Amino acid sequence: MIGRLCGTLLDKDPPTLLIDVNGVGYEVDVPMSTFYDLPVAGERVILLIHQVIREDANLLYGFLTAAERQAFRQLVRITGVGPRIALALLSGLSVTELAQAVTLQEASRLTRVPGIGKKTAERLLLELKGKLGAELASAGQPDGQPGPADTDVLRALLALGYSERETATVIRQLPAGIDVSEGIRQALRHLARP
Repeated sequence: MIGRLCGTLLDKDPPTLLIDVNGVGYEVDVPMSTFYDLPVAGERVILLIHQVIREDANLLYGFLTAAERQAFRQLVRITGVGPRIALALLSGLSVTELAQAVTLQEASRLTRVPGIGKKTAERLLLELKGKLGAELASAGQPDGQPGPADTDVLRALLALGYSERETATVIRQLPAGIDVSEGIRQALRHLARP
């Protein structure tokens, strides 16, 4: 099995990459979260790989981080979720955002991703509960679960219209044990900075 590729990035055509590894060109599909962080064509790239061997194809899926690959592997184990849906989820949500949605059991966050309906979102939440990086969703809580204040701050920021990426980043910067009102105040200060 191929677990890692290190070579020259020849071509980027979302979501597919062409990577030259010692004269052999590998086509690798990646989520958009990985795609946006890639170097320009002609530069060296290292990707962690998940390989799928089928009767009619040998497919490679690439990721810049081990967390993304692990989340992808958890997703494709779920009945009815194939590699395309898993890539769509990781393109629409970061691993942290996905883990937060699972921890908070928020199907609405998953249904915002194209191709994910309500039933699929609910099945994902049920199957991933306790499996997908609860520690990633916690904002530094020692027991691996988000504290009530973090959850309330997260919901407040989302209700105010901030994106999930912005709120996840700001929540991680808040000190542990902060109360809700002070957490919202500090988070808004962080978000207001240019």
